[in-house]
Amino acid sequence: MLIEQSLVIPLPAVQEYLADTNPWWVAGKGIDSDMQAWPKRAYFTSFMRLIKAIDVRRAVVVIGPRRVGKTVMLTQAVQDLLDSGVSGSRIMVAQMDVPLFSGQSLGSLVKLFIDTHRHKLDDPTSVLYVFFDEIQYLKDWETHLKVLVDTHKGVRFVATGSAAAALRMKSRESGAGRFSDFVLPPLTFAEYLDFCGQTHLVQDIAALDAARPEYHAPNIAALNAEFINYLNYGGFPEAVMNPSVRQDPRRYLRQDIVDKVLQKDLPSLFGISDTQELNRFFNVLAYNTGMEVAPAGLSKDTGLSKTRIDEYLEYLEAAFLIKRVHRLSDNARRLQRATSYKVYLTNPSIRAALFGIVRAEDPAMGRLVETAIWSQWLHSTDTIASLHYARWKEGRTDYEVDLVGLAASTQKPRFAVEIKWSDRAWSDWSELKSLRKFMAQHPLARPPLVTTLTQAGSATIDGKQVDFTPSSLHCYTIARNLLQQAG
Repeated sequence: MLIEQSLVIPLPAVQEYLADTNPWWVAGKGIDSDMQAWPKRAYFTSFMRLIKAIDVRRAVVVIGPRRVGKTVMLTQAVQDLLDSGVSGSRIMVAQMDVPLFSGQSLGSLVKLFIDTHRHKLDDPTSVLYVFFDEIQYLKDWETHLKVLVDTHKGVRFVATGSAAAALRMKSRESGAGRFSDFVLPPLTFAEYLDFCGQTHLVQDIAALDAARPEYHAPNIAALNAEFINYLNYGGFPEAVMNPSVRQDPRRYLRQDIVDKVLQKDLPSLFGISDTQELNRFFNVLAYNTGMEVAPAGLSKDTGLSKTRIDEYLEYLEAAFLIKRVHRLSDNARRLQRATSYKVYLTNPSIRAALFGIVRAEDPAMGRLVETAIWSQWLHSTDTIASLHYARWKEGRTDYEVDLVGLAASTQKPRFAVEIKWSDRAWSDWSELKSLRKFMAQHPLARPPLVTTLTQAGSATIDGKQVDFTPSSLHCYTIARNLLQQAG
């Protein structure tokens, strides 16, 4: 018996699914109430400003690691448009990772949307808004999206995707001026406190320099407790808002955040075929986040060639999983031939998702605190390029300063930070031999900073002022100031 059937998913089924997932097509309806209750990322205002800049004919492409709130922010953008008076029938969201859209082109979905509501594209006062979520699941998405931008003047296109490496590469290679990248990083510590309703743990105090606000923690023990929570799960909005995820981040986050990025999010674009090997390599880096590594040493320890290591590092960095930080020598200059560098997770919570939660006394806390502070600076693309660490040797003595900021104009040190998760340096200045050596050799624009567990204040060391502040408060200060500047 011959059964005739079409292997193409019928358009009425696609149309019905779009109607179900775009409830605002019915007058008076909006997004899901649970989604409305979620706090907004600090980036939401600038994201909406970009979406509403309809005079700029570019698609907004939101890139970033998994589980940092891209889909939630997109959905909240829909509600913002509805609240501003845009008719729900003029907004479409298509989730490109659903099987029903298999074989559907971006153009066919846009045409179906336009035909369903009988939109007229020649009305300059009635802009359509089309959102493609997880766009990387469509082959050659960048080519299709560019064509749509060129041919549909009355449509504002927004795309999101978790395959950060693929999206970043494709948008730069094929966008040809038609894409505006919008990077959404993990939650900062300041955003984490906002999300969990603990912002009261930090007070904004009057500062002599209005450009550099100062903050105070009345209960540093409580702030430190939340800081440890942040290290364990606070980089992910879903974990902050969902008690089940908080209690077992490995169970809920590992697959989406790590496995899919390393095994399913197109590492082949970087010439990587052995994803299991890539996964093992990343596990080593994640466990040792904040450690200085050398390609030669990594090659010896892992059995991988230096070329393969470079490929893996390039992919992991493009996928927003790691950040390489370069070393300065004793003269505070970048080495001409870098033989070592530090590798940090871009989100300290990834370590807990892989290896389990850490506690205040855990040996890994020092490097995780350092990772958290570095990860806040990643929210400023201008600043992070000027940040390094310094390490040098004099005789048999090794010296290292955790963070050194260089002035853009002179490439000379502006500030230096020694990151610690204890109060020993507050009373025992021998703990600061590297910082003291560095500040004696290099005049700094502001007093060097030492982070502590609980102590705050200033001291005169070797005739120069040195400031002390708790690591948790310093982490918050960086984040809050950068977010306000991004405003």
